[in-house]
Amino acid sequence: MQYHPQPAPGAAKPWAFPAPERGALPNGLTVLRCHRPGQQVVAVEIFLDAPLDAEPAGLDGVATIMARALSEGTDKRSAEEFAAELERCGATLDAHADHPGLRVSLEVPASRLPKALGLVAEALRAPAFADSEVERLVGNRLDEIPHEQANPARRAAKQLSKELFPATARMSRPRQGTEETVSRIDAAAVRAFYDAHVRPSTATAVVVGDLTDIDLDALLADTLGDWSGNTVEPRPAPPITADDTGRVVIVDRPGAVQTQLLIGRIGADRHDSVWPAQVLGTYCLGGTLTSRLDRVLREEKGYTYGVRAFAQVLRSSAPDSASGATGASTLAISGSVDTESTGPALDDLWKVLRTLAAEGLTDAERETAVQNLVGVAPLKFETAASVAGTLADQVEQHLPDDYQATLYARLAETGTVEATAAVVNAFPVDRLVTVLVGDASQIAEPVRALGIGEVSVVTG
Repeated sequence: MQYHPQPAPGAAKPWAFPAPERGALPNGLTVLRCHRPGQQVVAVEIFLDAPLDAEPAGLDGVATIMARALSEGTDKRSAEEFAAELERCGATLDAHADHPGLRVSLEVPASRLPKALGLVAEALRAPAFADSEVERLVGNRLDEIPHEQANPARRAAKQLSKELFPATARMSRPRQGTEETVSRIDAAAVRAFYDAHVRPSTATAVVVGDLTDIDLDALLADTLGDWSGNTVEPRPAPPITADDTGRVVIVDRPGAVQTQLLIGRIGADRHDSVWPAQVLGTYCLGGTLTSRLDRVLREEKGYTYGVRAFAQVLRSSAPDSASGATGASTLAISGSVDTESTGPALDDLWKVLRTLAAEGLTDAERETAVQNLVGVAPLKFETAASVAGTLADQVEQHLPDDYQATLYARLAETGTVEATAAVVNAFPVDRLVTVLVGDASQIAEPVRALGIGEVSVVTG
């Protein structure tokens, strides 16, 4: 019997993060396009320079209500009609507000892009801020707040922001507002925020997908090109200040069988040269199941199903910002443990941090982290949505268009010593704010005995 020869693998093709083509429309809208052959679902991300710190005093949450209204209807179509038109296109549309600004996200088959992009343009040009619609959205948001308050992870995040930032800073308060502030929002407030901050001259549209049979220039001119608005200078960002004095805050949940942990402080954003080393070191500390924190707290001690360390950019300013404001990220460790293990788990967590500072990372840990972070990139960016989202992140964080591409090269070049120094500086044992959501009567004394900071208790 004659066997066919075993096929040999082909040569590996080099991969790089897609480079966008940058342009602008006559109305001032910046456009980034990225042709991705074979990706028949096109992703569109529109960044609007409407940051949360621009919300009027006492109206926290108005940006969120405006974002939801933009994605649900126009002056020409009711919410039901608008949703039906999107469904006929096979499209999904979402919008959300965060500290840097507002994002509108569209995914649609390439063949239906003209219709779907026309609907998005219609929503931006002539949004429906009818009294009844805004009242409905406000009511929905008020219904969500008690559920978020009951969620231990969300409650911990809310408390950490309150602890880190001064009360006058928008970052200290919930992104989507409180019951008190949301209940004050009406259609007039939403319209005023839209009129003040939504305009093409300070917006950017990112389009990613297979654009082979699409005349994108003509399509953009007929849709987003018809959106008009006055031209203003970008709004200056206020400075970011924070207090990361080491301390422990327990959000009391009597009878809770688990304790939610959130340990954090603020650190550098992506403009800082330390960012690649910090990413690498943080991954070694708690980025995956085999990282140090999981190896000790999960595998050896069985305290938890998993603990993660991460950095989340809050806001970035342009390097030449006249305001002098700097960007910042939240550096954090999060997870949950059973109530009785709270004290021992925190003790072991601090031991991990102290051992890391004393002995450093190993070359093997660094090599594994590089392989995981750099090697997964071709899979991570397989979809148009992932590429568009990352390009929009770069826009809102004032980063160059090739930032993500160069980041992988910098990660691969970062050594063990640099990664160790970055993660040790990111998580100093005496400069961490620890938030615990759990039963204070059971966990307060064991935590005090650890000596990791003054312990206070607040109601849940």
